Amino acid sequence: MADDNVAGTLATMGPRLRAVRERRGATLTEVSCATGISPSTLSRIETGRRKPTLEVVLLLAKEYGVSLDELAGTAPAAAPAAERRARASVPLSLGDDKAVLPLTRYVGGLHAHKHVLPSVDGRPVRPRQVSHEGYEWLCVLYGRLWLALGEQDLVLTAGDVAEFDTRTPHGVANAGSGGPVEYLIMFGPQGERLRPRTPPATGRGAR
Repeated sequence: MADDNVAGTLATMGPRLRAVRERRGATLTEVSCATGISPSTLSRIETGRRKPTLEVVLLLAKEYGVSLDELAGTAPAAAPAAERRARASVPLSLGDDKAVLPLTRYVGGLHAHKHVLPSVDGRPVRPRQVSHEGYEWLCVLYGRLWLALGEQDLVLTAGDVAEFDTRTPHGVANAGSGGPVEYLIMFGPQGERLRPRTPPATGRGAR
């Protein structure tokens, strides 16, 4: 049972590391330069294809300024409640930083996050692009989101959905809607795809 608990803790650590990195607005390359851990190793850890060693966890905890309990998901129950109360008293958009809210407990496959980008003043600049292993689905809930995907520039609005291989350089920014942008992201390992289970539409009601 103890071995199962350790394996479960390691399996859920990847998305927590990714969520913390994204809250800091850091790329895999930047974290690699700061810690000496290769970007490919960081990517495999975040997507659950490699278990982190204690040395790696300690390095990342120090770099991100978080506790080992937070990364392991063993922080006291009172901490999340206090965090929720603090979030309720201030806007989700804090300065130039986006807010990232994990929506699922990682169990070795897909995991989801809600992102909120603050409003911007003036003309937005093209988003900085990154690339890494994995596959991503993005759905805009509110506002206008600028998705720079390779050489393409797309402006997505509420209800628009995009999916792409994250090895393609990509980046997002508020497209200048005059307000914040809220969107959902589902991220999975390389080769993972969503599998629709609803039957195709029939001709009922067609004229």
